[in-house]
Amino acid sequence: MARSRFLPDNFTLMLVATVTVASFLPASGDIGHFFEGLTTFAIGLLFFLHGAKLSREAVLGGITHWRLHLLVFGATFVMFPLLGLAMKPVLSPLVTPELYTGVLFLCVLPATVQSAIAFTSMARGNIPAAVCSASASTLLGVFVTPILVNLLVTPHSGSSASLDAIGRILLQLMAPFLAGHLLRPWIGGWIKKRASVLTLVDRGSILLVVYTAFSAAVIEGLWKQVPLSALAGLLVVCAVILALALAITTWGSRALGFDKEDEITIVFCGSKKSLASGIPMAKVLFASHAVGAIVLPLMLFHQMQLMVCAVLAQRYARRRAAADAVPPATVAVAATPVVAGPAPEAIQRGASPLR
Repeated sequence: MARSRFLPDNFTLMLVATVTVASFLPASGDIGHFFEGLTTFAIGLLFFLHGAKLSREAVLGGITHWRLHLLVFGATFVMFPLLGLAMKPVLSPLVTPELYTGVLFLCVLPATVQSAIAFTSMARGNIPAAVCSASASTLLGVFVTPILVNLLVTPHSGSSASLDAIGRILLQLMAPFLAGHLLRPWIGGWIKKRASVLTLVDRGSILLVVYTAFSAAVIEGLWKQVPLSALAGLLVVCAVILALALAITTWGSRALGFDKEDEITIVFCGSKKSLASGIPMAKVLFASHAVGAIVLPLMLFHQMQLMVCAVLAQRYARRRAAADAVPPATVAVAATPVVAGPAPEAIQRGASPLR
């Protein structure tokens, strides 16, 4: 029997299991250092494989939709941060200061790649534009997210994302990505045939980062600092931000005159945040003991956006299928102009058409 779309997927269950293990068996001492090194290597390998997988032809195929891309980038790097800041008086009482810092960090992250493209395809949207927009968002995020963290997030956390940290992001994430993309002509075909390898590295690296981050946070007393009421408040905060993002991208794309295919792309690329990019960035930008609380909003938002967007994509797909199911003859008849004139029977009887 198929699993309900409202239930967590296997990867989310693995994330919960990883947090549980880290809560009861945190890595410390030499074991902690080993996991730190293993995590750094896994993240570099992940971005190397993503660079090798990125199709230059797909990006070029959707790059001409510059208005769509500007709207997606504006939603990702302007709308979300403004929502996080503007709603502070409402959000802050619901969560702890550390969790609110995590909410702001969530708001400055780039969009997802795989799930945004997958949902756009499921909803029958503009797939080439989605590939281009989501991929460009990830690349821009390597540069833009550290700057936004310095401007918006760290003033609320009391820490500072130094230029050294930004340089480490470029070294750990961007350098492997570019290396993989440059080697794509030689290894791209091999990676494409072994998609399971990329999935394994993708999920494995995230699980490693989550384990090491929550291990350090638990050792520093994370669960003593985060009461259950704050976790419940965090669920409300994530739901409100996601609902506003979906509503603004939907109404904004319609107000600006985009067609339905482009609207679908804007909604799914402009309302999502990347767990795969966010957790490695948090590891570099924040102190180890703070990462656990900072990525917790991202983990909840990630699962929430997957469940909501799955339902939304199916609704879009049903509407598109219903529109395509209208018989062409019906459309032709409806579109045929009616010309005023005498009825054929009246002409045959010699009657005046004015009677």
